[in-house]
Amino acid sequence: MDTENELPSALSGIRVLDLSTVVMGPYAAQILGDLGADVIKVEAPSGDVSRSSFPQLHPGMSALALHVNRNKRSLGLNLKMPEGREAFLKLVETADVVVTNMRPGALQRLRLEHPVLAERNPRLVYCHAQGFRSDSRFADRAAYDEVVQAASGMVYLMQRLTGTPYYVPTILADKLCALTIVYSVLAALAHRLRTGEGQHVEVPMTDTLLTFNLLEHLVGNTFLPAAGPMGYSRTITPMHRASATSDGWACIMPYTPKNIRDFFHAAGRPELAEDERFASTRSLAQHAAELYELIEELAGEKTTAEWEQLCVEYSIPFAPVLTAAEVTQDPYITEGGLLTVEEHPTEGPHRVIQPPVRFSASPSRVRRHCPTIGQHTNEVLTELGYSEDEIARLIAEGAAGGSAQAASP
Repeated sequence: MDTENELPSALSGIRVLDLSTVVMGPYAAQILGDLGADVIKVEAPSGDVSRSSFPQLHPGMSALALHVNRNKRSLGLNLKMPEGREAFLKLVETADVVVTNMRPGALQRLRLEHPVLAERNPRLVYCHAQGFRSDSRFADRAAYDEVVQAASGMVYLMQRLTGTPYYVPTILADKLCALTIVYSVLAALAHRLRTGEGQHVEVPMTDTLLTFNLLEHLVGNTFLPAAGPMGYSRTITPMHRASATSDGWACIMPYTPKNIRDFFHAAGRPELAEDERFASTRSLAQHAAELYELIEELAGEKTTAEWEQLCVEYSIPFAPVLTAAEVTQDPYITEGGLLTVEEHPTEGPHRVIQPPVRFSASPSRVRRHCPTIGQHTNEVLTELGYSEDEIARLIAEGAAGGSAQAASP
């Protein structure tokens, strides 16, 4: 991709080593790459496990891999071999950040814990994300998104809402923790800017999602003694859902008492506009389900377009319910350039999800397509001072490599 004459991004000059797998760590590292960091994905010569997911057109280049590995270079190293581990430690000496989601036991077996890496680079920001806190009895347990949803109370909230302990239909814990990794790394880099010190940063997934859930759902249990039950009533009533209009579905969400009065006037039910159940925030909290029932009852009297016109006129929060396919074609998405079609060197035309945040002086951008496994092994090892013969020997012995070591796409 041509990036000449473009403004430098916010993290230009920062090197991040992505020693993580699946989604959480790779997504965090991808965002840091979008912000301008030089991200080197350190993966086994056989590739990160996410590369084997489907669909895919070519081995190791799954749709998921394309999304979470852009703006990265791929270095294939076998960290179980002394030569591969030593190459990684040399790379650590040049890095600003390491992001990993390996379990503590795996890091100990590879001798890649924070103290080991900090000895080679005291300024290193070492961010370790894992399912549970390292000082807990669950520290070395396997933890995928569904496990974290269950352990943090998210599945219970779904059960309160639906009667069935569903998982949220997105990898919420992984993606939320990825964002937590990003802001934690940025904070640690700010600390280093002031003090010159690197540090160890731990992001426990369960703790992260638990604090996320408790923000509104602790409610009455915030106080001692408790002033009410746990659970934010407005969001865990089964009636908290989109409403059927006369020709589709829409989110019609009058939120404040004024919104509610305006909604009932717009709906032709002025007598409900002064209903005491919805006159204050406190009474509304006790009667949210009744409000949602009335919205659903009235929604069917007009088309989605008619509701949109009225809600915009009265400044009532509104959105039509779009299918996944409709979202990708919606004018808001297309006009904003959030999804673009790019030509990948090996995968051909594909949709690229663009960075959502806009900076006036240090724009984030997609500079590199997702690399093939080990595509930059030769390039990165050369930067570390390895000769062509030494690189050839590492590849021949299986300490380094991948499916390709070609030039950057």
